[in-house]
Amino acid sequence: MRPNRITPITPGTRPELAQLEAAITAERGRVSLLYQVLLNSPPLAQGWEQLLTAIRNRSSVPADLREMVILRVAVLNRAPYEFDAHVPHALKAGMSQAKIDALRGAAATSDMFSAQERCVLALTDTMTRDIDVPDSVFEPVKACFNDQQLADLVATVAAYNMVSRFLTAFQIGH
Repeated sequence: MRPNRITPITPGTRPELAQLEAAITAERGRVSLLYQVLLNSPPLAQGWEQLLTAIRNRSSVPADLREMVILRVAVLNRAPYEFDAHVPHALKAGMSQAKIDALRGAAATSDMFSAQERCVLALTDTMTRDIDVPDSVFEPVKACFNDQQLADLVATVAAYNMVSRFLTAFQIGH
């Protein structure tokens, strides 16, 4: 679905964007609708692509946990485009369809998820809904991860809040 709040840039229509479009395609396989919108600001599109590539493709957080976080943030922020875009990645990372479906509800309390997954979901929900993370939520997460993984995990939640809020502001996928 095409957003009506901003005009996407059709790939290949602006020669000055060719190098940036090639870099996005090299990392992502294509210039998605999200990146077509981002191309309205080339410096933003370039920085976004570098940051999100580091978070998605170079993270120390296991892929299934990373995708679980991304899907949960998309649900909480009402960003269906992001959710739908990441379901294939979650499945490829080994997440079951049942867990994917459970992320739409009270996932952090579901017995379907492991103790580690519930800690990660509690962090994701708290960072997304409340911003401030109390020690009672953070300490169980800290017990499961080393410092690099903690940094990568918190950055994943934060970055995908940025992504989903960008998408919802422009009504991409609604």
